Amino acid sequence: MKNFFRKVAFGIGPNEEVPSDPLNWALNQVDEIPEFSWKGKILTEKELRGYYRDWVYGDRKVLRKKYKDNKTLYKTHKDELRHKTGQKFWESLDIAIRHNEGINSKNPVLAKLWMFWGNFFAISEKDFLANYSTGPYQREIIWPNLNQSIEKMVYDVTTSWAMIHHLDNSESAGPKSATASEEWRRRKKEPATINENHGRELLELHTVSPKAGYTQEDVIQLAYIMTGWQQRWSKKNLETGNIWFNSEYHQIGKKNVLGKEYKKGKKALATVIKDLVNHPNCRDFVAERLCRYLITDEPTKEMKQPIIDAFKKSDGHIPEIHKAAIKVAFEYNDKYKKFQTPENWFIQVAKIADLKWPPSPVIMNSYVPGARPTKTQRTPERLLKNLGHHPYRAKQPNGWSDHSDDWMSPELLIRRLVFASKSRKFIKLENDNEEFYEKIINKNFDNPDKILNYTRKQTSKMRRLRDMNVLLFNHPEFLKA
Repeated sequence: MKNFFRKVAFGIGPNEEVPSDPLNWALNQVDEIPEFSWKGKILTEKELRGYYRDWVYGDRKVLRKKYKDNKTLYKTHKDELRHKTGQKFWESLDIAIRHNEGINSKNPVLAKLWMFWGNFFAISEKDFLANYSTGPYQREIIWPNLNQSIEKMVYDVTTSWAMIHHLDNSESAGPKSATASEEWRRRKKEPATINENHGRELLELHTVSPKAGYTQEDVIQLAYIMTGWQQRWSKKNLETGNIWFNSEYHQIGKKNVLGKEYKKGKKALATVIKDLVNHPNCRDFVAERLCRYLITDEPTKEMKQPIIDAFKKSDGHIPEIHKAAIKVAFEYNDKYKKFQTPENWFIQVAKIADLKWPPSPVIMNSYVPGARPTKTQRTPERLLKNLGHHPYRAKQPNGWSDHSDDWMSPELLIRRLVFASKSRKFIKLENDNEEFYEKIINKNFDNPDKILNYTRKQTSKMRRLRDMNVLLFNHPEFLKA
């Protein structure tokens, strides 16, 4: 069952013992939410939003006006502002925290599930969110909810600053709201209209999925319920103020979503979310996504059913859903192997090969806002871009694909080969020997002799141990878990 340790986590490191009871090893990791194992600085979402505010205000309100007639000076001072606000550093720090949890914590199974939910409730690449906000959003909204209910998770995600900004809910104003009749709207020719983005994604991606058969009118009605949830705007903070419910933007009257009526007001959002997460299609959708993430591209009804049952029986308690998914992954471990996404593959390589990764807290703590980050301090962000899978920079709100075919193009496979070839710079000197590779192969493969014979034969031909990472970590047995 050694393959199971890569299926639900990131494999077994060279200094770790192979657990004798794989299933209980995994199940015991999902009840409690520990502090992050990262020993360096961890900035809060509000702190990083403050840097984002300094960026948007400094660029939009100061530099563009001050240097409107001199593009060269504008570019020079804009680059200085990037460094002053840490724009080239903070996402690398958050990736280091993220990867450290998978590689060095005592809860790698929980870390892998955290990454699943971060992608389930994805923030796509937009408005510098990856630079300042997506990492702390995943740390402060997703992580602490991993032992709560789906209902609470969805509500906290929906009303988070990052998601409100990402899906433009602040721009939504009810056509029959108090703000609709304000003089300034007529003067500026800006009528009160709804933005459907957030309502649509709450249905399509975060709860019931299109299989629920909702209509365009359901999307509109849900968008009406969500009017008023917005960033508190000010001339100094612009769009970076805290989230609040602005009743003047809220659509008056009753709304109807999926056949149920909802009253006006702030409380309606919590009520409709409760109904959506308890909809049968939400349970099926979550089960399907978990099975696709952990087991196979095409989950069967039998595979999903235990997760659906655990969801319903526990009233959406996430640890119970996780345990059911882990048990299903254990049951089907020998029947299915899942092709690994680039980031998941990379974390496995770093853990199993004991690479000098992520950059140490000492290195990352030495960064001072205003300075230009060193090449090492920017490596996390650059490396994941090079692999073609930066977790905070999905192109669309539906996040990164969990389908294997989307990651098997020649280009993306070549990128893994290139990294494996260059990974020698991350190898610890004491691990650069055949005995080390024999140890990690024995710990992570059920058929170690087959892998060892292959690698020995190939390295004998090439006479270079440095090619071991290319051979081992791009072997079909490793690419799939």
